[in-house]
Amino acid sequence: MSNYGEFDKKTLVVCGLEQETQSQLNEYEVLYTGVGKVNATYKLTQKFGKFGSYIPYDLIINYGTAGSRELPVGELVDCTKFIQRDMDCTGFGIQKGQTPFEDTEIVLDSNSEFNPIGKHYVCGTGDNFVDNIEDEIEYIDVFDMEAYALAKVCSYYGVSFISFKYITDNADEHSVGDWNDNLGKGIVEFKEKILKELK
Repeated sequence: MSNYGEFDKKTLVVCGLEQETQSQLNEYEVLYTGVGKVNATYKLTQKFGKFGSYIPYDLIINYGTAGSRELPVGELVDCTKFIQRDMDCTGFGIQKGQTPFEDTEIVLDSNSEFNPIGKHYVCGTGDNFVDNIEDEIEYIDVFDMEAYALAKVCSYYGVSFISFKYITDNADEHSVGDWNDNLGKGIVEFKEKILKELK
């Protein structure tokens, strides 16, 4: 039994697409949200019940695919910091990634004690597939389309959250083809390195 046994039967795995898991998570409770921040927010909030009236989870684990400008394709990484990379209201005199008229930090931090990898990368979430990093925020390590939204919902409801991403592409002109070729390749490693630590 690992040190994380307290999370047994109270962990929800959240993924964007079933193609990313290759239907290999049948023994776990899994929520598929669909692509993008709106779908992710809606599906997870719906799972938490009306007004958060019943949340039977101690930990939400997001698993999915991501691009990266520096991390190698084929690496499974942990993300513990999250930014909304396509929020751009710099015309109001605020930083890119900052939501106007909202008193929250630009970067959301994971509050999860569970993290078998422990490298603490920054995940930038946006409603576009990154194939050119020229205009992206410099300190973002990986690019996805759901994690920030999930982290924010969990922050509002006081539920621990962490994300693990399998790097499928280098966020360049080859990204779409590379993502299609690699999107199902990380699930075995995710089960071995992450989910087995829950038992």
